[in-house]
Amino acid sequence: MQKPDSLIFDMDGTLWDAVDTYAQSWNLIFQKLDIQRTIKRDELLHVIGMDGKKLTRVLLPEFDEEKGMEIYNAVNQVRREILPTSGGVMYKGVTEGLKQLAAKYKLFVLSNCAVGIIPLFLTWAGINEVITDSMAYGTNQMPKNHNMHLLMDKHNLQNPVYIGDTNGDAEQTRLAGIPFVFVSYGFGNTDDYDNKFDDFESLAQYYLSL
Repeated sequence: MQKPDSLIFDMDGTLWDAVDTYAQSWNLIFQKLDIQRTIKRDELLHVIGMDGKKLTRVLLPEFDEEKGMEIYNAVNQVRREILPTSGGVMYKGVTEGLKQLAAKYKLFVLSNCAVGIIPLFLTWAGINEVITDSMAYGTNQMPKNHNMHLLMDKHNLQNPVYIGDTNGDAEQTRLAGIPFVFVSYGFGNTDDYDNKFDDFESLAQYYLSL
């Protein structure tokens, strides 16, 4: 694997855990719409990282796609409202590690989340200044492999790697034709990776040493 010129990070399960806040946003909308249901953390762990349409098919099978996406969009609006105060939990070493890595690499965040979530995360975490750019599924409803290439083209990236925590991340990275780096501490699992780290501190030390 060539030395990278840039590191593209997944967000949920890779940089932080905001699942409790995400569950809260679903349950606030269920209450508002009088849907007799409560989403628990464990249910969301199975769908973190899915794009909106796939996620609603799994979580809301009783609704057609149009209604499911209507609910999903309402959830994300509430999420944007509560995330600045509810936040999440940054994984150990992420904040300091990103600041160190930014001195050596261009850093990006690419997630299957809705529009507006990544900027709120960056502000909440205090890492706006170290992230060159970001891309969300909600911007264009396109898969990660497509959006990886948008970032690559926009910033003339020659040897990027994508860093994520699920098999879906691995599949999308393969489709993009770039190396995949797996972090095992997140929400998913995969055997398909070019490099693997069990904590963010080890990842940062490795790339700082190249």
